[in-house]
Amino acid sequence: MKNTLLIISCFFFFTTLHAQSAWEVEAVDIDPNNYYGVTVANGVIGIVSSPDPLKVQDVVLNGAYDYYQRGRVSNILKSFNHLNADLVIDGHMMHRGNIKNFRQTLDMKTAMLKTTFDHEGKASIESEMMALRHLPYTAMMVVRVKAHQDIEIMPISTIVAPVHLNDVRNYYAEIDRPHVKIPLMTSVADSPSGRLKVAASNSIIFEEEHGHEPVLIHEDWDYNRHLMKFSKKIKAGETYTFSIVASTTSSEQYEDPHNEAERLTIFARLEGRERLLDRHLQAWQKLWDTGNIEVEGNVEVTRDIRFALYHLYSFARKGTAYSLSPMGLSGLGYNGHVFWDTELWMYPPILMLQPDMARSLLEYRFERLEAAKQNAFAHGYDGAMYPWESAADGSEDTPVWALTGPFQHHITGCVAWAAWKYYQVTGDKDWLETRGWPLLENSAKFWASRVERNGPGQYDIKNVIGANEWEENIDNNAFTNGMAITALKYATEAAKVLGKTPNPDWMHVAENIPILQFPDGTTRENATYNGVMIKQADVNLLAYPLDVITDKKQIKKDLDYYTERMAPDGPAMGFAILAILNQRLGNPAKAASIFSNSYKPNEVPPFGVIAETAGGTNPYFATGAGGMLQAVLSGFGGLQITNNGIEQTNYKLPDSWNKLIITGAGKDDKKYVIENK
Repeated sequence: MKNTLLIISCFFFFTTLHAQSAWEVEAVDIDPNNYYGVTVANGVIGIVSSPDPLKVQDVVLNGAYDYYQRGRVSNILKSFNHLNADLVIDGHMMHRGNIKNFRQTLDMKTAMLKTTFDHEGKASIESEMMALRHLPYTAMMVVRVKAHQDIEIMPISTIVAPVHLNDVRNYYAEIDRPHVKIPLMTSVADSPSGRLKVAASNSIIFEEEHGHEPVLIHEDWDYNRHLMKFSKKIKAGETYTFSIVASTTSSEQYEDPHNEAERLTIFARLEGRERLLDRHLQAWQKLWDTGNIEVEGNVEVTRDIRFALYHLYSFARKGTAYSLSPMGLSGLGYNGHVFWDTELWMYPPILMLQPDMARSLLEYRFERLEAAKQNAFAHGYDGAMYPWESAADGSEDTPVWALTGPFQHHITGCVAWAAWKYYQVTGDKDWLETRGWPLLENSAKFWASRVERNGPGQYDIKNVIGANEWEENIDNNAFTNGMAITALKYATEAAKVLGKTPNPDWMHVAENIPILQFPDGTTRENATYNGVMIKQADVNLLAYPLDVITDKKQIKKDLDYYTERMAPDGPAMGFAILAILNQRLGNPAKAASIFSNSYKPNEVPPFGVIAETAGGTNPYFATGAGGMLQAVLSGFGGLQITNNGIEQTNYKLPDSWNKLIITGAGKDDKKYVIENK
């Protein structure tokens, strides 16, 4: 293990000497005034980087929501900044103005943010920051100070409370045992409304043997900030290493978050740096071994694909009931709520490569099924009506001014679609019986009650908002109707698999829901659509991923018509659909161009994290990452989810790709190698 750590440390120290690999995303020309951080996360905590040395910008806690600062709906909660540090060298506090050669690099393979810089010619500092993959509530930062002359350093670990937390209480203790002394700094506060208790705790791992550790001093500053610090003399040529371990949780996860945060930190402190690092690396290696993508001969594209995959893996976690918001754990974008972005965009690549992780996303919906039933009841429908924006309890959490809340009903079909896809990939009949069937059955009940039965072929679905949200309160929207048809069919199939008698009315309804057309045969987006610019793909989703439209001539007609009407400033994921369909129609060159344009113009400095739209400033847009990955897997890779599991058909690579290697697809971790012939 020590040899492994030595290799990692040496590799980190010399990263500045070579170009980026397909596993590294390097921040170049860092401008603190134009800086969009990258996130290290483990599916529960998300830590967003800062342009300030040894600082973090935000710490986001999954599953914890409250009302604060941002209107009358709940928001995902920012917890304490519990991994911040300062460094004083020979009496001079380190800051942007007295450091040089500042560089940050995300190593996606190890999920570490690596930072290096020099301080006034006296020392070189490097740090590695990570949200520990094997410990969902705990993070670690390893700091190494290499002295270029004899110096005295004063490392300072701080816990800072964001302004929205109330009644902040700060604590410090040293747990003294015969063979170890554990410093413990803790902060506890109420969430803005007082609904939740939030706690964070940290400790320092010293390299010295017990009895020789530096003396720690604890200081209370403002009510929202306290710190612990120590001094250490380092001779020229020596390197001193210390680590900070920090845990955060809330009463959403634990009845007693204060004590649990401290217990988790003590556990990490006594595990020690080497064991923590080893298990973190093993956990990430397992993810990459069972779900990886490489474009042989194109390092840049491989890095871009892995960057998207890294974020989805970072924002989700198996064994939970947490879902994904459009911005994942990168901040407060879209209030951290859960939309169709999860099921239709981010979920499919996760399902293909990490089915156990995908199951967590569905568990989130299953646990909120009763709330969805109540929502249907409130609107006069049967079954379950999932909210457009979902947070903690599964009730509608869309701002009142946004009409998407009461009218964007296709989300209920998206949940059912995702449930059936999980069964198709895994073949897990027990899951289908206990989890999938309730989702599918109640979705079918909803759609059977939602249609207006106006005669054969006219079981209309009126007054909705479709995927193209710029068309509000329209009738017979193509995507909504297509999703309703699909959900009813999948519920019927699920019943048969489970030996149940499906309700015959479901297929009767499905067969009478109309998909409208213009006189020339082009699919019409809705009953009143007249050719105006659209926000994103709507009709085209009927060809992929729904397979409601399968005739290639029809697909091409619809693709040609709506491509010209796609707004250039629309969200990234819509363009991914156009790329997939162009590839499937035998135009890989156009598909490759659209694929690149679906995310490259959305990159923002200094890491190239993607925003929702070209020129946007709200990263990280995990929905776009999901669309981009679907273009790779189901477009160029030709992978499709069928009743036989994952199958491969109709694939063709762009000319600039020598070979596409997909590792770990499906429940059997199958490997696909697609060569450009």
